[in-house]
Amino acid sequence: MAFEALKAELDLLLQTVADAPEDRFGFYIQLKEKLNQARAFGYTPPQDLVDLEAELDKEFTDENAEKFPRPS
Repeated sequence: MAFEALKAELDLLLQTVADAPEDRFGFYIQLKEKLNQARAFGYTPPQDLVDLEAELDKEFTDENAEKFPRPS
């Protein structure tokens, strides 16, 4: 996958969460997938997205899971 295509997918993902902020867990999973794709292709993801990923990792750890119910 070309880097420009991956950037476009990340932009679309960010717009989607702006339109539907209630699905934070879904956004988190999709963000991790896109950043992992970038890493797999040897690209360095933007630092602000890496920082966001780290914040969401903390938010959705098992010890905090009861605060944020996952969709069924």
